[in-house]
Amino acid sequence: MAKAPHTPLHIIGGGLAGSEAAWQAAHRGVPVILYEMRPLRGTPAHQTEGLAELVCSNSFRSDDAQNNAVGVLHAEMRLCNSLILRTADTNKVPAGGALAVDRDAFSQAVQSALEAHPLITIAREEMTHLPQEGSEPVIIATGPLTSPSLSRAIGAMTGEDELAFFDAIAPIVHKDTINFDIAWFQSRYDKVGPEGDGADYINCPLSREQYETFIDDLTTGEKTTFKDWEEGTPYFDGCLPIEVMAERGFETLRFGPMKPVGLTNVHAPDTKPYAIVQLRQDNKLGTLYNMVGFQTKLKHGAQTRIFRKIPGLENAAFARLGGLHRNTFLNSPKLLDDRLRLRSAPHLTFAGQMTGVEGYVESAAIGLLAGLFCASDISDIPLTPPPPATAMGALLEHITGGADARTFQPMNINFGLFPPIDPPKMMHGKRLRGKEKGRARKQALAARALHDMAAWIHAVPLQPPGQHRRDHSQLAAR
Repeated sequence: MAKAPHTPLHIIGGGLAGSEAAWQAAHRGVPVILYEMRPLRGTPAHQTEGLAELVCSNSFRSDDAQNNAVGVLHAEMRLCNSLILRTADTNKVPAGGALAVDRDAFSQAVQSALEAHPLITIAREEMTHLPQEGSEPVIIATGPLTSPSLSRAIGAMTGEDELAFFDAIAPIVHKDTINFDIAWFQSRYDKVGPEGDGADYINCPLSREQYETFIDDLTTGEKTTFKDWEEGTPYFDGCLPIEVMAERGFETLRFGPMKPVGLTNVHAPDTKPYAIVQLRQDNKLGTLYNMVGFQTKLKHGAQTRIFRKIPGLENAAFARLGGLHRNTFLNSPKLLDDRLRLRSAPHLTFAGQMTGVEGYVESAAIGLLAGLFCASDISDIPLTPPPPATAMGALLEHITGGADARTFQPMNINFGLFPPIDPPKMMHGKRLRGKEKGRARKQALAARALHDMAAWIHAVPLQPPGQHRRDHSQLAAR
């Protein structure tokens, strides 16, 4: 068995990206010290001290690896022995075609795996400044809730003003307080997904009059006020508060999270709802459901008053109300190289949402790459970035140079980031047109991505974990 390198990798932040980075590096024989400031210092959004806590939705989004870019990213991470995807797979809850998890069981399982690894030390400490060049390598994966002191240190090191946006949290409802004389179970178009049966969502119907009242309540309800330093911070379009969507137009929500298509009210099958609120299972027991797309900055009193007007939720008890927090990220195309290192200080590698990716899966994927890159540097084993035709390679290329630094904003994985491909024009002797042509293109991009990823990860040199374990020393003292 190969001897583990004596140089440890320090990882600041025990979220999805930091946890995945630690797992990947340790799996390749590199001793890891993983720093997490909770419970010594809390954040506005975390509720536990667990590693890899999911603070927003419990969904990792689509698990369709043939037609959806997120599903392709799932499949690629599984090929790379991802701890986050493996743990998600073993803690699934029904969610149609999506991969959703029991959030508490998921976090506990990730933490247990890291605690059990002989090369990983978990240090419950707050890092308030960054080490100078010449120190041991560091991955910064503190995510959207980076502490103010570390944020200032990062700002000083990068020489750039921080970019920021707000990220919002959806409410969670106790299932036994939902009125099923009005609500019903059904997945959109009865789609069957992982662990599901085609009836995975709870649906609450609204008439046009009820929808009009709801929109009026959302736009006039009392909102949380921003601190001076938060004023002018833009929202990320993929996670807009529900009331901000409502302000963009009367019909906006009906074409977004409240669209009524693909669903039939079992209590009134001949009456088509004007809009529908969906709730998705949030824990394995099926006792908690989150309101899909209902991230909000309404004050708690306004939330309970307005959301209990939704038919079926008139007596709803909330396990958690919605909230809002500030999210920070770097201008990565300008600041980071193609191995996620800070150009001006290459001993610092960044991972997760701070790099300008948006979403649980994307954050964990960038953490996976950061762990591999740092392990290769420490072990002095060459490693090239994944091919740009893969989901991970496309995402990496976008944030480290493919995007325009002047207009850089957080990005989810999507097929638009993949290099173009010529899809088949014919299938079964029939010329493809319209949606069929678009579906064939997606499937061709997905097949190419998984082929290239399988070849890349097969060529990645693996170093078996050694037996050496190093007692951690204060990174802050270096």
